[in-house]
Amino acid sequence: MQALLDEFPVILNAFWLTIRLTLASGAAALVLGTILAAMRVSPLPVLRGIGTAYVNILRNTPLTLVIVFCGLGLGLVLDVSFSTSLSTNYLWLSIIGLSAYTAAFVCEAIRSGINTVPVGQAEAARAIGLTFSQNLRLIVLPQALRAVVAPLGSILIALTKNTTIAAAIGVTEASLTMKTLFEAHGDAVVPIFFGFALGFLVLTLPTGLLFTWLSRRLAVVR
Repeated sequence: MQALLDEFPVILNAFWLTIRLTLASGAAALVLGTILAAMRVSPLPVLRGIGTAYVNILRNTPLTLVIVFCGLGLGLVLDVSFSTSLSTNYLWLSIIGLSAYTAAFVCEAIRSGINTVPVGQAEAARAIGLTFSQNLRLIVLPQALRAVVAPLGSILIALTKNTTIAAAIGVTEASLTMKTLFEAHGDAVVPIFFGFALGFLVLTLPTGLLFTWLSRRLAVVR
């Protein structure tokens, strides 16, 4: 227990990095996932094909491979750099990997929401002259997003836990910090483990409760 108290500032910094990873990746994944969902319901076969291929490939690729590809493929081979600081650069590369991977699941959640919107509304929008993009932006997406608040919350919780994979390329988030503390305090492995487990519960349980409340608050009544 003393080890937890001694290392408390380090643990707080680790979870703060986990929160930053989650928020940045979640925001980017929501934007990219919405674009992919629009592509998947597009009247253009090319866009539908690209969206479908992206989702199928990313959903069936282990996240570890995606993160390692971003760290090694983009960072070392292609020399993609966002900062002169190596740790900051790998942080951004891990955000890219987490966002790209999570966007595939966001896309499918939003697409399922789009399918809940009555077809008659889209047909009525076309009848009054709205284009596909206007129809999607003004009629379909607002209802679709409200219908999938709970699934999006589940994806955000999964993303919070998936940030631990960023440790594969050396990002010092919670799981990598836990491993480091295990090595430094071999006699306090169990308290450290339960301390980090509690930290993740503090992040995920309120998120689940918040999105459950939002899903009821924003539910579309038909």
